[in-house]
Amino acid sequence: MNLPNKLTILRVLLIPLCILLVVFGLNIWAAVLFTIACITDFLDGYLARKDKMVTTFGKFADPVADKILSLCLMIVLVFYSGFPWWAACVVAARELAVDGLRLVAVEQGIVIPAGILGKVKTNFQFLCVLSSLLMLPQGLTLALCVLMCLMTVISGAQYFVASKGLFFPKKSNQST
Repeated sequence: MNLPNKLTILRVLLIPLCILLVVFGLNIWAAVLFTIACITDFLDGYLARKDKMVTTFGKFADPVADKILSLCLMIVLVFYSGFPWWAACVVAARELAVDGLRLVAVEQGIVIPAGILGKVKTNFQFLCVLSSLLMLPQGLTLALCVLMCLMTVISGAQYFVASKGLFFPKKSNQST
């Protein structure tokens, strides 16, 4: 197992620790661990590309780890820090829809890579969670959540627009 994949696994292992810290009201420590987890997201991708260590496991596990990290923290923060429930719902719906689209694509032998808007969306999600963990002014967290939701919807729509051929295949011009 290479270093980028170990960093991805570390990110997943930090999730329950972050959740426990939030549950026990230790949001600053949760924010520290969450920040470390976010840094591993940057590092694993950077190292995998730089050192040519991209693996099938990494291509699958890295985005899944990001989704689990963001969603789990959002959900626990809904109950313990007043994170907007509607923002968590928008993120969950988009992630399920895009993952469903990717499953349809895989069945047809097509791999849908992560787009730049998806990466921007992930960073907005991380910022929103961090804002809530640090208990920054509620107006700031709310504004970040609105921007995050816009990026979440736009990036999700981008996947569907780019993949419309999965649902509406081009007709062949065969003459009979």
